[in-house]
Amino acid sequence: MTCCFSCPRLDLKLPAAIVACAFAATPLQAQKYPEKTIRFISPYPTGASQILALLISEKLGAALGQPMYADFRPGAGGNIGMELAAKTPPDGYTLAQASSSMAIGPSLYKKLSFVAARDFQPIAQTANVPNVMVIHPSVPAKTLKELVQIAKTNPGKMSYGSGGVGSGNHLASEMFKSMAGINMIHVPYKGASIALTHILSGEIEAVTVTVPATIPFINSGKLRGLAVMSTERVHTLPNVPTTKEAGFAELLYDSWYGVMAPAGVRPDIVDRLNSELKKIMHAPDTLKQLARVGIDVVTSSPAEFQTFVKTDAERWAKVIKEANIRLE
Repeated sequence: MTCCFSCPRLDLKLPAAIVACAFAATPLQAQKYPEKTIRFISPYPTGASQILALLISEKLGAALGQPMYADFRPGAGGNIGMELAAKTPPDGYTLAQASSSMAIGPSLYKKLSFVAARDFQPIAQTANVPNVMVIHPSVPAKTLKELVQIAKTNPGKMSYGSGGVGSGNHLASEMFKSMAGINMIHVPYKGASIALTHILSGEIEAVTVTVPATIPFINSGKLRGLAVMSTERVHTLPNVPTTKEAGFAELLYDSWYGVMAPAGVRPDIVDRLNSELKKIMHAPDTLKQLARVGIDVVTSSPAEFQTFVKTDAERWAKVIKEANIRLE
């Protein structure tokens, strides 16, 4: 009731003054955020996605002064988790970890229960994770071009694995096949981690997978890294050339991650989350922790993130169309 004493027209009848002050207080009360626990839905439970989800939920919760937890909801190429997030109220208390799959999905699936551009509000990009093409040591190729020659000599006999039909590493490998003009057998698994297990046992010859997942195996000689699909070499694998150095300058694939909220969340919440995420991701301890496992920090404004996702979706739409990949 304090605000009532500051109202300029004290000759108003008391009930009217109370009503006026109540309405005046409403906008101020609405600005309070957050006031309860925040859920951070992550569509993937392992690898770089897990590392980022746990780090962001811990540090962003601390910065906002409320508990925040990672809710892992894997399945259907990330669509299960994103569908769940899209259906939640746009109040800032449910956030989602967006990834490359959000750009791939619209061209890959005939029907999706959500439309990224319509159902989500971008908050900020958070990271890029470089990918590397690796082969089993039994394959005699030492370079990407040597692998191409072996595949051309043995058409349809060599195999490569992926995290499933339409996954990012599947599409990256399809790009490579198209550029190189080779025929390799695709062996899809229920996750890139499973594909990695199978190449280690020699059941498949090649796989494209994130750098963090491969570092110990390349360094120990259990796998041979042929090229990282980035414009620059990665410091965690300094002896592995880029695809440009290997003769395939257009063969680029970074797994990206970011934070989104259901569409309709208040602009002040978007701005607050974006500001806190930028500070968190560029904090010295965060940079050090992520660099150690080969994850690159990349932040953006909400508008920049929205443009980035749109551009990436257009790129993958072309790859999917050329490879004639389609899922129900």
